[in-house]
Amino acid sequence: MAATTRRVLITGAGSGFGKGAAVELAARGHDVVAACETAEQVAALAAEHPELTATKLDVTDPGDVASAADLGVDVLINNAGVGIVGPMASVPLADVRRSFEVNVFGMVALSQAVIPGLRERGWGRIINVSSVAGILASPLGSPYSMTKHAVEAFTKSLRAELAPHGIDVTKVNPGPYGTGFNDQMVNGAADFIEDGDAPTAEIHAAVRQIILTDQLDPAEVSNALADLVEADETPLETYLPEGIRELLAAFL
Repeated sequence: MAATTRRVLITGAGSGFGKGAAVELAARGHDVVAACETAEQVAALAAEHPELTATKLDVTDPGDVASAADLGVDVLINNAGVGIVGPMASVPLADVRRSFEVNVFGMVALSQAVIPGLRERGWGRIINVSSVAGILASPLGSPYSMTKHAVEAFTKSLRAELAPHGIDVTKVNPGPYGTGFNDQMVNGAADFIEDGDAPTAEIHAAVRQIILTDQLDPAEVSNALADLVEADETPLETYLPEGIRELLAAFL
């Protein structure tokens, strides 16, 4: 696939890994459809990067998802996600559901929208953005980590199901990168900690220190996504930064 121009649909392209990968792929000559959740994000991205085809695609909106079937994409990067963390004793169930709607059901729905076209052509690729939270569940991390564990299972099953049709499925598991996503997610946990719950507040402080200290350059993940688009073959999973899978093994 490396020498061929591909039409690539990236969700969550208004910021972070998605935006970085969209810009990188366009620079490499690919036809990039950069999907954003809101019209405001679309306008901002189109103004900043006219080389991209910016479009509104909220992965929780059935109409938006259905429109993806007509885009004729060769590669889908399921990158859209929300980060909700906090003690499960007090995180509202509506927030847990929201996390699953975006991170899991949105990913599944969009994959289902494009798979018929990929099967008809007999080739294509789906790249799912998971997380190290997909293999490691930390205190306060359950609302987010549960969704990423689901992404792990979805990716592994889908890879085996679609391989006979010439469609490749892979995933990326990033660690702590400085896109602003982790900051918003971890700091937001304070909203769910009850007044006077000192033990949980202490856990939150420790988790915050671990995750938000010395975050890495997100360009590494964006470039890795672009490389996977162009690769002739992909592994099941790509952990970033290199060596983090082995580092986490001590906690598994």
